[in-house]
Amino acid sequence: MTDISVGHWSLTTPVIDADRLPEIAAVDVLVVGAGAAGVAAATVAGEAGARVLILEKYGFAGGAAVAGMSGTICGMYRASDSGAAPDQVVYGFTERFAGELRHRGGLTAPQKYGKTYTSAHDPLKWRETADALLTGAGVEILFHTDVVGVIKDADEYQGVVVASNAGLGVVRAARIIDASGDAAVVARGGGAYRFGANGRIQNPTMFFRLGNVDLPAFWDAWGEDTISPAWVTDRIREARAEGMELPRDKIWMFDTGRPNELLVNATRLIGEGGRVLNVIDPADFTTAEVRGREQVRAYEAFLRQNIPGCRDVFVVDTGVEVGIRQTRTIEGIATLTNDDVVNARKAVDGICRSPWPIELHDGERPKLHWILDDYYDVPYGTLVPSSGENVIVAGRCLSAEHEALASARVTAQCFEYGHAAAQATLLSLSTGRAYRDLDGREVATRMIAEGSALSIDALAADKEEVRR
Repeated sequence: MTDISVGHWSLTTPVIDADRLPEIAAVDVLVVGAGAAGVAAATVAGEAGARVLILEKYGFAGGAAVAGMSGTICGMYRASDSGAAPDQVVYGFTERFAGELRHRGGLTAPQKYGKTYTSAHDPLKWRETADALLTGAGVEILFHTDVVGVIKDADEYQGVVVASNAGLGVVRAARIIDASGDAAVVARGGGAYRFGANGRIQNPTMFFRLGNVDLPAFWDAWGEDTISPAWVTDRIREARAEGMELPRDKIWMFDTGRPNELLVNATRLIGEGGRVLNVIDPADFTTAEVRGREQVRAYEAFLRQNIPGCRDVFVVDTGVEVGIRQTRTIEGIATLTNDDVVNARKAVDGICRSPWPIELHDGERPKLHWILDDYYDVPYGTLVPSSGENVIVAGRCLSAEHEALASARVTAQCFEYGHAAAQATLLSLSTGRAYRDLDGREVATRMIAEGSALSIDALAADKEEVRR
């Protein structure tokens, strides 16, 4: 039994008598969570002929990208000081999903974001794209369903206990992909995990969409970069000194592709006295939601009063939940380190490239470290828990140090983690090998065959900058 305390709560994993509960399904692959990683994993595994079931607590796919309205596909393009055009380095399932969104008119052209670029998506079209991919792959979908327990035999994960308005039931699976973002399956199964740096995790945020914007007047004043210019930061500080609750000096505004609308990332959600909010704890989650809505209204008022083109704006909506950057991070058989990211290290078992900066929202001021004209590789072993069989993770709960995760957690990479987890699962099922016994280069080879941009070079192991 594992007992991990968070606030006034503890996570206890009891022995479950699964025989006393109805069996909902028995599948080859169970995917928990239908965010970017989960949709990629389920689609790829389903298209390969596996029987796949995906579970999602909401009534739609999208995770933080849709429920949290993070709203952009970050992590596709290199950063540079040269002012060059967008240089894409991440493809595979990421590009496939982005292409489907473009086809539906649900993805903007790349927008300038500091030294790099990102594209904004339409959240409804994101859901519809995911629906089409999952159903087209023959994936069974259960929305409005939560995992509340894990079925294990010794060290082997054999299924989960699920809860819905219909009651409790059991799903048995040969392999489980934990794409919950929170390592929900691994944690409930007694697997090792941590919260950031000694309990400090990144702040959640509440995104919102702003309507009735005079976009030509706005962009003429704001400039090309979606990150706020210096004069806006100065005005925020002046307004805060006058009593407005505007905790962030730098705010981000994205064109959504809809008429007269912007996507805004402006809030910083912390507890009393600057305490970090851990949204695994429902009390902290609630505080974040309430304070988030308060800050949204404060920034709406600020924008009306100070920013050209925003005089008559209104808040269209916020996310279904606050945007979550970080909760649990598993202990994996490999760990992405802060040095790996800063030094743009390549890995012979790399299953994903990432050119995204370290964008650490931890405390009063964010930290930003750019990876210029380069990228690092995320090793396969970061997806494999240090203990437990038949389970692999995909998404922001991969094994990474605190600052490294602040780079590796974004949407483009999460699509590719799901792609990698699916290919590893198919290999594990077909060969009978455990996830930990697979060579990441085998996984990468299969991903390359499906469009991912990766480098497999056995000789690279002899190079100083490359590590397993």
